[in-house]
Amino acid sequence: MTQNSGFFQSVYEVTRRIPHGRVTTYGAIARYLGSPGAARMVGWAMNQSHTASQFVPAHRVVNRVGLLTGQHHFEGTGLMQELLENEGAVIKDNRIVNMKEMFWDPVEELGL
Repeated sequence: MTQNSGFFQSVYEVTRRIPHGRVTTYGAIARYLGSPGAARMVGWAMNQSHTASQFVPAHRVVNRVGLLTGQHHFEGTGLMQELLENEGAVIKDNRIVNMKEMFWDPVEELGL
């Protein structure tokens, strides 16, 4: 197993714990995993999440201001937005308007 695949699996484990109706950020996951500078690597993991053996709710991971930066990795037009809206997100111009209310911080929720 490569170092990246181990990190990716850790990212997927955290992502699977995001509750329905909540979102987190690439940076929040990176901080939780002890790699605060690895937000971009979390994004790479999300890009590959469709290859994971178990479902990964990658639609619940967005950038720090709520932009749906990973939406082009979802099948179909607007699927990421649709999935988030089905969970209560209010989205305008590809950004979660109610990000503050939806934000789930793994450091606070899961502890270190």
